[in-house]
Amino acid sequence: MHRRMCWLSASGEEGDKILHLQTAPHQPWRPYTAFPQYSVPDYKIPGGSRGWATYQKLLKAGWTLVPTALANEFSSSVAPVEL
Repeated sequence: MHRRMCWLSASGEEGDKILHLQTAPHQPWRPYTAFPQYSVPDYKIPGGSRGWATYQKLLKAGWTLVPTALANEFSSSVAPVEL
């Protein structure tokens, strides 16, 4: 199974990054909140990274972290963030 994670900004440009997931080759990166079957509630820490708890869970489950700079090598697009 194709299981990749990447930290991308919500706007597609510079800004706060949130966890994005990709579950199939050539599919766009989508925010972790689009995957209720994988996501877990965020920690209630002011200024905390959105998706950090999900990242920890998926890393333990064997998901691969892709560096932000390489994200587009695995997909040509990023899905819009709907939170």
